[in-house]
Amino acid sequence: MAILTYAFAEARHDPVVRTARIALPGWPAGAAPVRMVLISDIHIGTAAMDAARLDRIVMQIDALRPDLVLIAGDFIFGHDPRGAERLGPAMVAPLSRLRARLGVVAVMGNHDNWTGAATVRAQLASAGIIVLENQAIVRGPLALGGVGDDFSGHADLPATLAALRRLPGARVLLTHSPDLAPMLPDDTTLLLAGHTHCGQVVLPLFGPLSEVSRYGNRFRCGLIVEGSHIIVVTGGLGASGVSLRLGAPPDLWLLTLGPKVSAP
Repeated sequence: MAILTYAFAEARHDPVVRTARIALPGWPAGAAPVRMVLISDIHIGTAAMDAARLDRIVMQIDALRPDLVLIAGDFIFGHDPRGAERLGPAMVAPLSRLRARLGVVAVMGNHDNWTGAATVRAQLASAGIIVLENQAIVRGPLALGGVGDDFSGHADLPATLAALRRLPGARVLLTHSPDLAPMLPDDTTLLLAGHTHCGQVVLPLFGPLSEVSRYGNRFRCGLIVEGSHIIVVTGGLGASGVSLRLGAPPDLWLLTLGPKVSAP
C-alpha cells in the first residue's frame, strides 16, 4: 500500500524540468535563439490529471518564459469514442492560459484519435492552440513540421517533409510516437515526441512493466543522439491506464534552440 501511495503521489507531482541546448543547421543569420517548452501526454480525465493540476502546470510553464510551446499529443484519457466530448472541456481553460510569443503548437496522439479527433481539434482551437496533422508552419527562425501519430496509423512523414522543405528556417519535427526516428532524413536533425511516459511504472532490476514502442527502450526517454539526429522524448505530464508513476516522474523539456557555432 505504501508503494501505491507513493506512485500515485509521483503521478500528481509537478513535472521535472529538463533542459538542453541544441544547435540546428539552417539557422537564419542573425536570428536569436528560441526557448521552447515541450510537453506531452496530458491525459485529462484521470485521478492523475484534473483541471486544477493542469492549471498549476501551465503556471509552471509560463514562469519559464518560453518563446514557443509544443505539445506532442495525447490530451485525452482512455478509448471511449466520445471521451473527448466528455473529458476535454476541463483542459480548455488551463491551456488557454499558456503564454508564448511564437504561440502554442500541437499534434494529435493515439488517444486523441481514439476518443474523438475532431472534438479535440475544436477544443484546442478554442484554447488558441494550432494543431498540425502532416503539415508544416514557420515559427520565428524555425520551420516546424507536425507529423500525425504513427502508433494509430495517422503519420504521413513524406507529406510532412515535403511541406517542411518548402519553408525557410531550421527544421524541427514534432510528433507523438518517437518510432518515426529511424526514418528521419539527413536534412532534418531534431525530432520531438512523447507517448512512452518514460515507462510510467519502472521497477528496479526489472524495468518498465510494458513498452509501447516497437523499438523497445531505444527511444523510451530523454535526449537520444543517433548519428546526426537528435530525438527528445518527454515523459509526459499525465498517466495512462492506472494513475500511477514509479521511477518515471512527470517531466517537461525546456530546450534552447540556436545556430551551429563554427569551430575557430
